[in-house]
Amino acid sequence: MQQEQDLIARARTWLAEDPDPETRDELAKLIDSEDLDELGARFAGTLQFGTAGLRGEIGAGPMRMNRAVVIRAAAGLAAYLKDQGQDGGLVVIGYDARYKSTDFARDTAAVMTGAGLRAAVLPRPLPTPVLAYAIRHLGAVAGVEVTASHNPPRDNGYKVYLGDGSQIVPPADGEIAAAIAAVGPLGTVPRPDSGWETLGDEVLDAYLARTDAVMADGSPRTARVVYTAMHGVGTSVLTAAFDRAGFPAPVLVAEQAEPDPAFPTVAFPNPEEPGAMDLAFATARRSDPDIIIANDPDADRCAVAVPDPAADAGWRMLRGDEVGALLAAHLVGRGVTGVFAESIVSSSLLGRIAEKAGLGYEETLTGFKWIARVEGLRYGYEEALGYCVDPDGVRDKDGITAALVVAELASVLKEQGRTLLDLLDDLAVEHGLHATDQLSVRVGDLSVIADAMRRLREQPPTALAGLAVTSAEDLSHGTELLPPTDGLRYHLEGARVIVRPSGTEPKLKCYLEVVVPVASADELPAARAKGTELLSGIKRDLAAAAGI
Repeated sequence: MQQEQDLIARARTWLAEDPDPETRDELAKLIDSEDLDELGARFAGTLQFGTAGLRGEIGAGPMRMNRAVVIRAAAGLAAYLKDQGQDGGLVVIGYDARYKSTDFARDTAAVMTGAGLRAAVLPRPLPTPVLAYAIRHLGAVAGVEVTASHNPPRDNGYKVYLGDGSQIVPPADGEIAAAIAAVGPLGTVPRPDSGWETLGDEVLDAYLARTDAVMADGSPRTARVVYTAMHGVGTSVLTAAFDRAGFPAPVLVAEQAEPDPAFPTVAFPNPEEPGAMDLAFATARRSDPDIIIANDPDADRCAVAVPDPAADAGWRMLRGDEVGALLAAHLVGRGVTGVFAESIVSSSLLGRIAEKAGLGYEETLTGFKWIARVEGLRYGYEEALGYCVDPDGVRDKDGITAALVVAELASVLKEQGRTLLDLLDDLAVEHGLHATDQLSVRVGDLSVIADAMRRLREQPPTALAGLAVTSAEDLSHGTELLPPTDGLRYHLEGARVIVRPSGTEPKLKCYLEVVVPVASADELPAARAKGTELLSGIKRDLAAAAGI
């Protein structure tokens, strides 16, 4: 009984501070109805600020994304920046078109202004890479992007960058989290009604001008593209970039071209999710393009599909690792220099391409917050559709510039009477067939993930799909080259497996790769069949070992 009274009391205290009429009304109804289960979930703790910032479902209470949570996050970030000697520095703020994004951006600007920092807000919902670019372009000490990327419609998030234009990494995330925890009552956080700058289109224009440089001078620009923004903010920026570059105007997937926070045509607004690309495939069947390009809702990811008569829809989505290898091969063909980098969960093919070209190569932990920090970086990618082709401009994944380089590559191959699939075949013959897949389990109870990780640590598999496990690493201890992270890595005879909890979604993710030697193009069908069989067996055996 006392616990129930304490819960109601905490909810009433929160209610008294909540500045948002919508979430106040929502919480008042939960209190009035004494919905203790829902209140218990809302007040079970606080959303944890980590290297992905904040992300969660919109709603009232400290375990949801709302204006009260965002104001506290902004106040903590401001305190951290001032403690770092950045008092008076500029914080630039971007936002997408999700529910509450505009409110969260405005609240952040108000808090920064009230704390004695300068704040500048992008003029409207724009792609995340525009914000990442703006930080360095404007000489800001930090940046905030309000977005939940490709999460479900009810989610929103809060991503923090520091002045180098990269997302935060330890120890900054922990120090910001501590500063957030130290914020007092919301009434003590100054939030003036004005005093910040709303930027015009100058920053966007500068970003678009820079996109010209990601392509080679005089390269062909003939590829015809069907494009979907997945109900996000990419359409206007991508079409402007394609127009500047001289490509044919992309054919838009009309139903998904305009921002819509409800994401009405997809179950999840992620090009990787089943069914998300169905409208794009239908549009392509009517317009017969060379390739399909899709961005996720905040346009930092880029997905590619190619014609494939063997596929049910007549089109096949390329895996992120396939696009990553294609872009690497294209950049090598253009004679670029510098370091190629990827996260440990991405295909080892990139390392082989870099080695053959005499280029530097590095592996990092998962996330562009790590990839972007590689010294001398020229190109970085991650299997989850993230590509950085202009690290001097955007130190993060960028779905707009990646789309331009993909379209350039498709144009070069088109002039040769070839396709992206032909180049993938070439790479398989040259370096071996690198087949990748993922076992991803979405859970309603996070303890399922913890139980699976514990089970694998206590009883690591000795073989998967008949392939002996030659070494097993618990990445939580760190390695010679990698800081500690919650993950497991298994090396097998001709294969590799990494298991880790997702940092942004309630998912356990298992990344699988098998490498099948290929002597000639004639062997490719058999190699692909063997790769598919091995991946299927690894999935089956790994799921059993993890108890999922």
